[in-house]
Order: sequence, then structure tokens, then C-alpha cells
Amino acid sequence: MERFSEYRVMWILVLFDLPTETKKDKKAYTDFRKNLQKDGFTMFQFSIYVRHCASSENAAVHIKRVKSFLPEYGQVGIICITDKQFGEIELFYGKKASGVKTPGQQLELF
Repeated sequence: MERFSEYRVMWILVLFDLPTETKKDKKAYTDFRKNLQKDGFTMFQFSIYVRHCASSENAAVHIKRVKSFLPEYGQVGIICITDKQFGEIELFYGKKASGVKTPGQQLELF
């Protein structure tokens, strides 16, 4: 079962800080978020979206897709980490630790 190794399965994190001062900015922000959601990303925090990928090759396809709809202004970061690394995230609500709630994973057949 090498195919589903926690070191082969990847997570893409898209972090962004986009301007929302004008109507045009707000539309670009909304369009960017909608495109992320159409591509299977789910909100992890307000400006952080994540997507589960079966392999680094599959992750590269989605990273390329995100790059194709980057907004004109603002900052966007894309990070790709292994499933093992994602599982090591420590989350806190105030001082209280909370387990990582992974977004609904998609079944990928091919």
C-alpha cells in the first residue's frame, strides 16, 4: 500500500491576504475564494484554504490551477505538505488545545 503512504499523500494550503477596499477588490476576493472552492479546497481558517491530494503529482495539477486564477492584487502563498506533517498541526482555541479537524476528504479513484 505504498500509494497511500502518509508521506506520499499531500495537502495544499493556500494562504492569502487580498484587498477589499473597492467593489472591484471585493469581487476579485470573492471570485478567488469561489475558484478555490470549485477546485475542491475547503476553508481551514478565514484566509487559509486546504485541499487533500493523493500524490505530489496530483498536488502539482491543483497548484498550477490556483496559479491560473490568482487575483491581480494582494498576497497569496501556496504550501504543499505531507499528510504526516498535516497531522502534526497543533491547534488552540484560546489556551485550550483542539484536535485537527480535517476537512471532508474526497475519494479519488484515479
